[in-house]
Amino acid sequence: MSETDLKKVNVSLPGSIDLNRSYDIHIGSGLLGSCASLISPLLKRPFVAIVTDENVAKTHLESLTQTLDGAGITHVTKIMPPGEASKSFTGLEALVHWLLDNKVERQDIVIALGGGVIGDLTGFAAATLRRGVRFTQIPTTLLAQVDSSVGGKTGINVPQGKNLVGAFHQPSLVLADLDVLQTLPDREFRAGYAEIVKYAAICDRPFFDWLEDNLDALNNRNNDALSFAIAKSCQTKADIVAQDEKEHGARALLNLGHTFAHAYENLTGYSDNLLHGEAVGLGIAQAVQLSDHLGICPEADAQALVKHLAKAGLPVSQADVKGGPFKATDLVNAMAQDKKVSQGVMTFILMKAIGEAFITNDVSATQLTAFLQNQG
Repeated sequence: MSETDLKKVNVSLPGSIDLNRSYDIHIGSGLLGSCASLISPLLKRPFVAIVTDENVAKTHLESLTQTLDGAGITHVTKIMPPGEASKSFTGLEALVHWLLDNKVERQDIVIALGGGVIGDLTGFAAATLRRGVRFTQIPTTLLAQVDSSVGGKTGINVPQGKNLVGAFHQPSLVLADLDVLQTLPDREFRAGYAEIVKYAAICDRPFFDWLEDNLDALNNRNNDALSFAIAKSCQTKADIVAQDEKEHGARALLNLGHTFAHAYENLTGYSDNLLHGEAVGLGIAQAVQLSDHLGICPEADAQALVKHLAKAGLPVSQADVKGGPFKATDLVNAMAQDKKVSQGVMTFILMKAIGEAFITNDVSATQLTAFLQNQG
């Protein structure tokens, strides 16, 4: 892929006193090895702090540090343990102490090199350090490239639930290098695909039809197909975030499937038994099936979406999850801790059809329990 094939999506945040909060998402091949030219204009001094994990460090850290060295940018690196366990108060404390020990200043750039865990953790640390330092996302998973690196949501997990402690803190730049996706394990790649399907299911039936036609190309990690799907996903998210940065309204649509997903992650202990993207795939399947169950969504659309998720290799029933099926009451109790709960009432993202998602508070605990008791 040449430089002319690079795509750019702008996340515009109008009405901000700080006009520099808008930022670009660059999508293409070779970005990791050439990113210094994009990062340098952001720097007040030639220095960055890099946060990554042990797995990503082995495969991608050298490419990043070499390009920084070539541009005369000095750097320090914090390598975190891989996995959700780092996305905790313990991990946050260790990272913040390290950033302070290395005298990271408010106008410096902290680079998050990794998947959603590193991005969320680094973003939250950046949001709190000195009451806010700047950071750049270099997502190394498909899920992070199309979702968690974009939009400014940062946070950590606590025993009561996922992402319940965090802050909105926008990155200064996002660099999505297609080449790093070639090294992803198949399971991680499939998990990220769930978030792509989410955007189509929310508001773009033609995109869903395109995904149906191009699933094989995406599974084969064809760069042209990936570039289109990632840019389309990022543009959809950018448009929604620009309307509702802090999730007071339309941004909640981006949580399609996540109320179910976070409950399943909680019940599986945030372990490798269920990756986040896998939980989202299952959650989307259950959201559309609940919509069908309530008579809101045509059965044909529900079946088409569930079939597509299954064809992509994602779990679509509790039986697909190690440790399942789960008690309906346990799931409902876990959902009661969801961030979108308001005055004790759960908020759900349901679907009138593929491409027509909506927000509702009209699903009772009785209806939800009845639905879940019939799920396998």
